[in-house]
Amino acid sequence: MLSATPANTRQAAERAADRIAGLARSAEPGTRLGTKSELRALCGVSVSTFNEALRLLQARGLVSVRPGPGGGLFAAEQSPMVRLGNTMLALDAEPTSVAEAIRIRDALDPLLIEDALWHASPADIAEMRTILDEMGRAAGAEDATAFARANWRLHARIASTSPHALLRALYASLLDLIEAHTLDVRPDGVRPLPEYLRERHRLHTDLIDAVARHDRDAAMHLIHTHKTAGDPGATE
Repeated sequence: MLSATPANTRQAAERAADRIAGLARSAEPGTRLGTKSELRALCGVSVSTFNEALRLLQARGLVSVRPGPGGGLFAAEQSPMVRLGNTMLALDAEPTSVAEAIRIRDALDPLLIEDALWHASPADIAEMRTILDEMGRAAGAEDATAFARANWRLHARIASTSPHALLRALYASLLDLIEAHTLDVRPDGVRPLPEYLRERHRLHTDLIDAVARHDRDAAMHLIHTHKTAGDPGATE
């Protein structure tokens, strides 16, 4: 039996959850996976660690628990939203996931700018300008990593104005995946770093200005320029 200290209990629970999740995904909905005792023994974890793993599995919508004789853990019927969330969790472990996430994020940006044009409030715009100030300071310090992280926060703030919950959730998951696996951020390698960061800051400032005045043509042109020019690149 593996013992878990407070420092590694979470990791042990996640490993146990992943193991049971594999059983649940390969089984038909409603299939009995085993009793709690059987599955805990299979994972080789303590009661407290297994309970944490069970909490994770239930939060992800992968299993249901039935008490009494014949009870235990059963493969759950997964809704489309649950399947989407679990797909994002699975992608998180793939070596190509960051590049894929950046590509999908870029494809979603025009939809979110479209929403921001009509739903961003003056308070939303003010918060975006505050983040733009952070980007400006990072550009002045020639800190590409700080610039990129502020840029991600700006895009997350733009996304938060969308009235569409699915779009917001998907975009936030993509940004979380990108940021969680980014160890370093590098510019495009073509222009000098100070010039590159100033240009990117100016482009984002112009984009928020266009959103604030509801200028769709200018905003769509700028987001297209944003996609083709590219932000500092993330490396794992």
